[in-house]
Amino acid sequence: MFFSNIHERIRFVFLISVIILIAIIIKVFYIQVFAYDKLSTLAESLWSRELPIKADRGKIVDRNGEVLATNITTVSLVVVPGQIDDPESVAKDLSDILGTDYQDMLKHVTKSTSIERVHPEGRGLDFEVAEKIDALGYDGVYLLKESKRYYPYETVLSHVLGYVGIDNQGLSGLELYYDEYLTGADGAIKYFSDGKGNKLELTEVYEAPTSGITIELTIDINLQLAIENELDNAMSKYNPEQGLILAMDPDTGEILAMASRPNFNSNNYQDYSTEIINRNLPIWMTYEPGSTFKIITLSAALEEQTINLFEDTFTDTGAINVDGATIHCWKSGGHGTQTMLEVVENSCNPGFVKIGETLGVETLMSYIDAYGFGEKTGIDLNGESKGILFDVDEMGPVELATTSFGQGISVTPIHLGV
Repeated sequence: MFFSNIHERIRFVFLISVIILIAIIIKVFYIQVFAYDKLSTLAESLWSRELPIKADRGKIVDRNGEVLATNITTVSLVVVPGQIDDPESVAKDLSDILGTDYQDMLKHVTKSTSIERVHPEGRGLDFEVAEKIDALGYDGVYLLKESKRYYPYETVLSHVLGYVGIDNQGLSGLELYYDEYLTGADGAIKYFSDGKGNKLELTEVYEAPTSGITIELTIDINLQLAIENELDNAMSKYNPEQGLILAMDPDTGEILAMASRPNFNSNNYQDYSTEIINRNLPIWMTYEPGSTFKIITLSAALEEQTINLFEDTFTDTGAINVDGATIHCWKSGGHGTQTMLEVVENSCNPGFVKIGETLGVETLMSYIDAYGFGEKTGIDLNGESKGILFDVDEMGPVELATTSFGQGISVTPIHLGV
């Protein structure tokens, strides 16, 4: 009986041991097979560090491949506080070279973090400053390549191209609109350190950055330079508060050139007021097209057959009254009696008022709506305005003017191209 109990206990202990052993095997199998990647990543994150390498932003080129926005190589300062033995000396030397406050720099080099980017004073350093920092030879002080946006034509096309912030993120114009395409994927240099942050003698891993996509515009830089020159001449001669020029391909709706004044240098946008850098006049400003709108009134009248260009006549005395407003003809004393064709040829204001009256407000408004006036074009630039104005100098309440260039024309003037 006694030996029987001993045998029972041995079998029980053996069974428990087998169960525990099987559980351990299953657990080890699970860790090695199913949880390996996760646990390996967690373990690696405890002793691996990354020095970021910024990707180049995609270029912007004109229709002929001429570069309008590119990148230049600069250097940025990064410190690893755990690797710095004498933070006071490091902070003093770095602050002296960069011309910054010592206490601010000391906060950077003593911060409780694995990697600290010295921002903004350590960003976009020129090579002369970088060489001075490199000559210090301090452990834990790193200089990394960084791209800085550069616009070779400076003020040319500034409102269209826009500008980027210190981290190369698009803030305005096409830089903002196509930011997700222009922004590349950053790379890194991976190294390994112990719990105190000391660098281990292990092979570093280099992950190359991926540049952003190049954007091709419909802009022709040669035409752009020509209208920029003409706009400068007009501003110098007439001294207006603002001015603009727009060139569009009438067959495709493509924008070939666009300029406005005042403008700014995209390389140094911080030196200008927000009113200047944010107002691209051809798409933002409200203005009247004047006599160019007469073609809309004429086309509506011809379509509705409310006039006969050859048989109907109109006597122009030099002015006409419309609902209390006097509309004058550009010719003093008027053109006298004319056919409607001559009204068109002479761009006679009172004559076009008469054409508008033959249509009536509702019919004319329906054509204005059908032409798309008062609607946005959908151009790939932010800040496009919308609305309509009464052109009382031309036709009184029956001729309406558009706001913003080419509104209602269903086009995509500046497009993404690879």
